[in-house]
Amino acid sequence: MTPRPFPWEAAIHAGFCLLRLSSETFWRLTPREFFAMTGGNAVPRGPDRQAMEAMMRRFPDG
Repeated sequence: MTPRPFPWEAAIHAGFCLLRLSSETFWRLTPREFFAMTGGNAVPRGPDRQAMEAMMRRFPDG
């Protein structure tokens, strides 16, 4: 399987347009820092109370 090329267009868009980084800051970031800044280390959230109550109504115990 051929590896896909690095998505430079998406990375540059995220860095300059979404994060509004300067050129210097963008090019000094490590891949790990960029990953964290773009939500790569986001903590997954469970369902909120409303979603839990809806699931409990839909799938009641016994």
